[in-house]
Amino acid sequence: MLRVGRLCARSPGVLGARVGLSRVWQEVGLWGVRPLRVLAPRLQAPGTEWKLGSRLGKRTFSLINDRKSASSSGEMDRTATLPVGGLSYVQGHTTLHLINKTVGQCLDTTAQRVPDREALVVHHENIRLTFAQLKEEVDKAASGLLSIGLCKGDRLGMWGPNSYAWVLMQLATAQAGIILLVLSPEAHQGSLKVSVNPAYQAMEVEYALRKVGCKALVFPRQFKTQHYYNILKQICPEVEKAQPGDLKSQRLPDLTTVISVDAPLPGTLLLDEVVAAGSQEQNLARLRLTQQLLSCHDPINIQFTSGTTGSPKGATLSHYNIVNNSNMIGERLRLHQKPPDKSRVVLPNPLYHCLGSVGGTMVSLMHGVTLILSSPVFDGKKALEAISRERGSLLYGTPTMFVDILNQPDFSSYDISAMCGGVIGGSPASPELIRAIINKLNMKELVVVYGSTENSPVTFMNFTEDAVAQKAESVGRIMPHTEAQIVNVGTGTLAELNTPGELCIRGYCVMLGYWGEPWKTEEATGQDKWYRTGDIAMMDEQGFCKILGRSKDMIIRGGENIYPAELENFFHTHPQVQEVQVVGVKDDRMGEEICACIQLKKGEKTTAEEIKAFCKGKVQKFKLREQMEQHLNL
Repeated sequence: MLRVGRLCARSPGVLGARVGLSRVWQEVGLWGVRPLRVLAPRLQAPGTEWKLGSRLGKRTFSLINDRKSASSSGEMDRTATLPVGGLSYVQGHTTLHLINKTVGQCLDTTAQRVPDREALVVHHENIRLTFAQLKEEVDKAASGLLSIGLCKGDRLGMWGPNSYAWVLMQLATAQAGIILLVLSPEAHQGSLKVSVNPAYQAMEVEYALRKVGCKALVFPRQFKTQHYYNILKQICPEVEKAQPGDLKSQRLPDLTTVISVDAPLPGTLLLDEVVAAGSQEQNLARLRLTQQLLSCHDPINIQFTSGTTGSPKGATLSHYNIVNNSNMIGERLRLHQKPPDKSRVVLPNPLYHCLGSVGGTMVSLMHGVTLILSSPVFDGKKALEAISRERGSLLYGTPTMFVDILNQPDFSSYDISAMCGGVIGGSPASPELIRAIINKLNMKELVVVYGSTENSPVTFMNFTEDAVAQKAESVGRIMPHTEAQIVNVGTGTLAELNTPGELCIRGYCVMLGYWGEPWKTEEATGQDKWYRTGDIAMMDEQGFCKILGRSKDMIIRGGENIYPAELENFFHTHPQVQEVQVVGVKDDRMGEEICACIQLKKGEKTTAEEIKAFCKGKVQKFKLREQMEQHLNL
């Protein structure tokens, strides 16, 4: 499971957190964890404004110097590396060369290799583009952004649900060296290329835009009840009377340009007009000149993590981070071996989340596979419609999304015969759910992924050929060019195999730093360059990693450490249980007691006593608190 912070058990509405569709997008945003360390060098010209967290310029970093082209996919060694010396340390293979290219260069390469292959299908907008067409539109959009005064290193925010415009801005900003701010569903999130969560309200938007000094903001006029322009006016009333492209705002002094995706609005430019301006030869020439100045180690986006305390932090990623991570995701999915009809990815995940923007858009770009956006926001029915109509062969999703898809009343009426695999991540998934996905959706090549925003994001992932049990009981094995170690929380020493400890990550994938917060970057990575995930994990003799939970979620009952994930997996074996979350509650005698918050399957009924009877003799060392009854959703 693409790691993502555990749901906050003590927040309101916890019972519906994992199954209520209104909370699905909140779940995927929990992807953000803490920081690791920066292995990429900081290639900053004197006087340029970076504001990254760590003192990158004062350190020497070792890089795998890849001046060769990436090795052919067929040479990829699919035998996993094993832990060393009976301890919980493993290093991924290095047979696949790291790629020293920008996102734009990778798009150029794919468009030349498979120009007529379908690249993007936006189901709800009736849009279809080949890779050649996509590259042409991206170039014009990038050229247009430069023509209205944006420059390399400026930050642009994308605010809205999944759409063609979102993908266009993601790739166009990368082509022009503009930084995309990608915002998670949690409040206070932003980034260079600023993709703002569509549920954001005025205060959160202001925080994000001010934090990164956002110069441009792109959004549709409205989505459902969300009126983006009206929200912006609350914090930037000057926009109504401003000349388009020349906004002067008291509260947002860096914001000069507002771009409307779909409707003329006072004080804004229209996206179509920006793209049209970019088709002029003098502007395209400027784009070509700008691209010569780009480095694969330049920052490309800022994605704010949810944060465990205080305000979220802006994890800053480079071209090098996400190009290589997406390439390795595709390699492990065997996309290079699949024909076009078996390389059609249905993506219901939000693009402002790493699993969407890197695992979706970037994997498609790197491997020349078709990306199908099924709906603006997650909709289980629309996902099935996209699979059926578009002959989707691979499906992405969080556990909650897959639960909803499998529970569609008319599930059996959809044609899923083309399905063969997919990706699940974003939060913990029960073994029962993994097996149900594989069997009911015909996803024999399903893989579980784990990672964090700060790690670009995927660090552990199954191989498609792993056994069902290995997929159901772990988050897979270490990714190439990545190190992982599990450290004893009490002693700080390397843990033995099959022993819980905090998971730490090191490698090319580690972010450049936290935007504007050097002290937080230092806290996250330290001098040893290891990123502390905050996750409690175990590693077995074959290198499979199992996530037990967040270190902050560990329950200490009478001096005994209890990991909620273990109990949650047990409760999922009950035939009437749909979802469950185990939390600690204060107890005067034991310090903490265990409380299980359970949601039953639709139409099922039971009592707390029946659930306790089910536990008897099976979880002997745990005593569930009497309060469980009041948390049982009958």
